[in-house]
Amino acid sequence: MMRNTLSAWFVAIIVALLLAVPVYASMAGEPFALTFVSRVLIFALAACSLNLILGFGGMVSFGHALYMGLGAYVVGIMAQHGVSNGWLQLAVTLSVCALVGLLTGAISLRTSGIAFIMITLAFAQMFYYLFVSLKQYGGDDGLSISARSEFGLFSLGSPVALYYAALVLVLLTLACTHRLVDARFGMVLQGCRINERRMKAMGFTTLRYKLTAYVLASMLCGLAGLLYANLTGFASPAYLAWTVSGELIVMVVLGGMATVFGPLVGAITLLVSEEILKALTDHWMAILGPLIVLVVLTARRGLYGYLLDIDAWRERRRQPAVARGQKAAS
Repeated sequence: MMRNTLSAWFVAIIVALLLAVPVYASMAGEPFALTFVSRVLIFALAACSLNLILGFGGMVSFGHALYMGLGAYVVGIMAQHGVSNGWLQLAVTLSVCALVGLLTGAISLRTSGIAFIMITLAFAQMFYYLFVSLKQYGGDDGLSISARSEFGLFSLGSPVALYYAALVLVLLTLACTHRLVDARFGMVLQGCRINERRMKAMGFTTLRYKLTAYVLASMLCGLAGLLYANLTGFASPAYLAWTVSGELIVMVVLGGMATVFGPLVGAITLLVSEEILKALTDHWMAILGPLIVLVVLTARRGLYGYLLDIDAWRERRRQPAVARGQKAAS
């Protein structure tokens, strides 16, 4: 619930700053700022999709970047064949990711724990080597994209249009996630994470709920891939690598698993920290790693979860004071 709380103000400030980025980039003559924050938003969208199954569903997928790569390659392959219609690319991206998510999810979700992790990783690696073997589409070197996606009224070849498209998709995803997790579907999904056996005993077909969430997450991540291909002008097997899936997991955990705005906070924190440390030293990984561990150890629910904990503590302190005031008035 968005109220007059610390977390609500924090989200409002973040959204306001994101809305102002294109204006700042134009006035300051800093096109890199627009490109960089576009990348942050695209990874935030991918992290939001992972949070749906990891944070709320408890499904640790180490192959989630598969769908980001699929979205990128749909754009690249269609553009190479002269199809730059963005709506058609969007339809194909959603269809391909939904189909692959349905097939791989139907197999993976019949397992749990380490077996689920390894199967999702195996599927991602399988598609990784598939795209490496497609020499007509660049193979290991990747595929350059000459024509950006055209949506009629706007083109993703425009950095500003791409930025606002990414921002709108992230905000819509956050709003839908906020509604979804409080609905019956979200409650059942969270119940599966806590105690799936009990949910089955209550009569819920847990596999159906988890598979639906898995397919939705796959389609959302595919959208991130479509945007990323337009941002970089490139589609590469590296987009499907397990390291990218690992980065998405770090973003979710760093921002706050099972929190609506956590993935956005995590993506901003990780990528901005990475960029700052890169400017300071070539050994930035040796610094960033311990910092992430420190945050995870001190803020178990992530950075945004920490703000929610402060709000909950303030609310607990406020309630006795209100009760005392009501008692004195009576």
